[in-house]
Amino acid sequence: MKLLITGAAGFIGSNFVDFILENHPEDQVVCLDKLTYAGKLENLAHHWQDSRFQFVRGDICDQDCVFALLEREQVDCIVNFAAESHVDRSLEDPSTFLRTNVQGVCVLLDGVNAFQVPRFHQVSTDEVYGDLPLDRPEQTFSEDSPLRPSSPYSASKAAADLLVLSYFRSFETPVTITRSSNNYGPRQFPEKLIPRMIFRAMAGQPLPVYGDGQNVRDWLHVRDHCSAVDLVIRKGLPGSVYNVGGGTEQPNLELVKLLLALMGKEESLISFVPDRKGHDRRYAIDAQKIQKELGWRPVTDFSRGIRETLQWYQAHSEQGGANRE
Repeated sequence: MKLLITGAAGFIGSNFVDFILENHPEDQVVCLDKLTYAGKLENLAHHWQDSRFQFVRGDICDQDCVFALLEREQVDCIVNFAAESHVDRSLEDPSTFLRTNVQGVCVLLDGVNAFQVPRFHQVSTDEVYGDLPLDRPEQTFSEDSPLRPSSPYSASKAAADLLVLSYFRSFETPVTITRSSNNYGPRQFPEKLIPRMIFRAMAGQPLPVYGDGQNVRDWLHVRDHCSAVDLVIRKGLPGSVYNVGGGTEQPNLELVKLLLALMGKEESLISFVPDRKGHDRRYAIDAQKIQKELGWRPVTDFSRGIRETLQWYQAHSEQGGANRE
């Protein structure tokens, strides 16, 4: 299989490139990335001499670029990781999120139709469902749950999901979607919770926790996410949505305390700050569909995964220079 992987120089995209080249030696990957603040060529540097790998710098919103690439490469599948993904940034500049996350997806879908690409896969998020109450732990999001996004970021991803499914209905475009819970692992940009807290703790800086810190997230190791996407693009039913969850719910405050304990740091570093606007209280994924239909399950134990993640960031302390205040 020859894959076009968009957003390939980012956190999840670069890990997916690793996964494909390690597990499918017969595959080829064409990587497209605009190289914004969150995409780094260093994330892909270890593949530079691999004949199965090539990198193209470009924007998924640039139709001329995308169409020329599809005409030249004749790929078998597009996997779209390219996205603006930070909620705080979306509150500051919603239009950028609409451009990349909606207009860019439209360009890719039109390219799939124009060049008859056999499969398009949209990487989405559980945030499109909105949130769940803290006092109803039995409630989870299924693929049939209504979309109730709370932020410009999640609204842009929900709009993209609806656009993708409309192309399946209107044009029979061969599409699939995965909606994953919060990812963690190596190479995540340090504006996100786990790397940000690690780098600030390493520097002895206050660790800002929104509100009361009781917002709950379900954590999924990035490698488990990659294995799910890989399975869906090969065996998933066109027109289908698959939830991908780690089955590890943690209040943000408890996660921060765990990181401090693993680092031998005092909890006095925690600093509570005013809550984020529209902050979702709890996410929880029902991943039975992908488990039953495709046999996928996460294999990374959270206690092991979070320790390995911490060790990676400690060994790559130079990555913390990009931390946002």
